[in-house]
Amino acid sequence: MAELRRELGLNAAVAIVVGTVIGSGIFLVPKTAILKVGTPEMVFAVWIFGGLLSLAGALTYAELAAAMPEAGGEYVYLREAYGPFFGFVYGWTQFWVAKSGSLATLATGFFYYLANLIPALDGVLTTVPLPFGALEIRYGQLAAIGVIAFLAAVNYLGVRESGGLQIGATIAKVGLIGAIVLVGLFSGTGRVENFSTAIPAPGGVAGFFAALVAILWAFDGWNNVSMVSSEIKDPTRNLPRALILGTAVVMAIYLASNAAYFYVLSASEVAASDRVASEMMRRIFGPGAAQAVSVAAMVSIFAALNGSMLSGARVPYAMARDGMFFRAFAEVHPERRTPGKSILWLSAWSCVLVLSGRYDELFTYVIFASWILYGMTAAAVPVLRAKRPDMARPYRTLGYPAVPVLFAGVAATLIFFTLRDSPRESLMGLTLIALGTPFYFYWARRVDRRAS
Repeated sequence: MAELRRELGLNAAVAIVVGTVIGSGIFLVPKTAILKVGTPEMVFAVWIFGGLLSLAGALTYAELAAAMPEAGGEYVYLREAYGPFFGFVYGWTQFWVAKSGSLATLATGFFYYLANLIPALDGVLTTVPLPFGALEIRYGQLAAIGVIAFLAAVNYLGVRESGGLQIGATIAKVGLIGAIVLVGLFSGTGRVENFSTAIPAPGGVAGFFAALVAILWAFDGWNNVSMVSSEIKDPTRNLPRALILGTAVVMAIYLASNAAYFYVLSASEVAASDRVASEMMRRIFGPGAAQAVSVAAMVSIFAALNGSMLSGARVPYAMARDGMFFRAFAEVHPERRTPGKSILWLSAWSCVLVLSGRYDELFTYVIFASWILYGMTAAAVPVLRAKRPDMARPYRTLGYPAVPVLFAGVAATLIFFTLRDSPRESLMGLTLIALGTPFYFYWARRVDRRAS
């Protein structure tokens, strides 16, 4: 049987972290954050907290990734720490909710920015009557589906091709965002007084965690490189480096971007703008400059889409190799050495989700389901240290046990506030997790029968 090949070096691994994390959130989330906390100072506080939390997660995951460099990431860690049921729940949620929902969310963001350049794409192609209301299908959604299909083809061709595309797209993305930040900070049109402006907002603990949901969506994806562990060269060294370095770089870019936004725009202007970077450039250079931000945003989203697809397809592949998912997902192309059918089916389901809802609904849906499992994975570090003390650990979590405990505790708090503030989306995520239970027992019985 064909196997995956280790063809991704450190540069590709870091590009997966940086390129996957920085998507559309850097352009869209500042509005959500200021509406929840009210002041630029608190926005920065939430960004810093979210960044440090993500870094704590990266430090925690680095130990697991170095010890178990297998395809599937959290699927493997949860399986080893808690048993096959929890690994299956993770993989099930990734395929049906988290990873496919993330791809759909990014594609929806791509459509929003593409419509800035081609307004006709925002037009309605057709309306589909459904029992719960009419569903509008827009031309831009079809364009977003086309981008997913293109990236599925590249990933199908080979991990070297998709890894090379990831490096190139990430370099272009960071360069474009860096240019926007420098323009904002040194254009001469900003005012330090903007950092002291404020708007009415819920504030308090509830407002802080409501803003944190959006900001953690912007940080979502730092863990993706662990999913392609079986294709990373020298994984015991390169995986911890990529996780920690990539997450730190993303945090620095986000803080610099927000500094530029609030230097040029007041709190009320950020709150009134759906595309804050475009509004900043419009303020400096006039209406035409906003189009340049749309191009930068699409490049950013493109890299995030590719990184998400590259990593996400390895989870159902790993499940299927264990006999815990549809058998076809375990097939590796004999020449390309990619999990081809896993890539194609994940992409197809993501395209369905592109047609299903709005951007803000999708990202809440993704974050809630993901953070349940992120918290469990962080807790897997102390569990495995007790359960398997003799396991080789080339890297040990810095700040253990405080770092994984902090990460798991904040994850639990975040889950509580998301369930309270967005009950419909949260319950949709929980329902899909619950729907996986009978499928787990079906596949588990098949595995037991084959073993006996």
